[in-house]
Amino acid sequence: MSQQLAPQIGVVVLTMGNRPVELRRALDSLLSQRGVEIDAVVVGNGWDPTEIPESIKTHYLPENLGIPAGRNAGVSLVSGKYLCFLDDDSWFLDDDFLISAIERFRHYPKLGLLQPRITDPEHSDLDPTRWIPRLKKRTAAEPSKVFHVGETCLVTTRALFDATGGWAGGFWYAHEGIELAWRIWDTGTYVWYAGDMRIGHPVVDPRRHDEFYRLNARNRVWLARRNLPVPFAWIYPTSWALIECLRLRKNRSAVRQYLAGWKAGWKGSPWYREPRAKLRWSTLLRMTLSGRPPII
Repeated sequence: MSQQLAPQIGVVVLTMGNRPVELRRALDSLLSQRGVEIDAVVVGNGWDPTEIPESIKTHYLPENLGIPAGRNAGVSLVSGKYLCFLDDDSWFLDDDFLISAIERFRHYPKLGLLQPRITDPEHSDLDPTRWIPRLKKRTAAEPSKVFHVGETCLVTTRALFDATGGWAGGFWYAHEGIELAWRIWDTGTYVWYAGDMRIGHPVVDPRRHDEFYRLNARNRVWLARRNLPVPFAWIYPTSWALIECLRLRKNRSAVRQYLAGWKAGWKGSPWYREPRAKLRWSTLLRMTLSGRPPII
């Protein structure tokens, strides 16, 4: 494929600058992609990017805005019909990943968002099941429609991303991938877990974040308040609170933190800038018929 005919894709790489080796690995794997024209930006979330390859733009956010708002900040700085979001600790394992993803969007016009299989190539036997974004987790390689995503590497079209309103900037961390997936479904398209495509990522414990339980609980409530009509706006976060407290019952500190976040979700405002329209009832029906009613 000639350079003139190569599809253009905008790539947003988010980093805090605290993983220079991993960031370089991510950028090297990005620049090795073939068959596409890449317009990429490294967004420094509270860090002024340095030692970045000349072909990649940089954007300095003086203050750490959190993960979803940081990603949003890079979108307007890149061009292309397609968009890819890549975290600094992930890397492409195959040099045809992006062109393969784009070909799928071309072949399947109802495809709205694609998440590849996340794997640690050196310890694939330790890949956690949480990386498989569905209830059925028997095999990571099986592709399927899904209703939430692991945000470390995603591909979509710019038109659809704009139609969703972008990432939930005020979430800071946790569940922004669920909202983006729901909003993609609300455009009349679907979210696809491409189990036959791979992205590299080290196995890490998400509980390493100090506010893991609190933000998960708060954002679960905000997710419902922002997107679901009554009575789902009540049922969804309440059922999740019961499930999580049951799971965490032997960890009283985690339960207290979760309940504090859950209460904060009802007291605080879930709207980063302005309220969004709720998901359409037809979208809730499509989600239900596809196997995931917005109850749990």
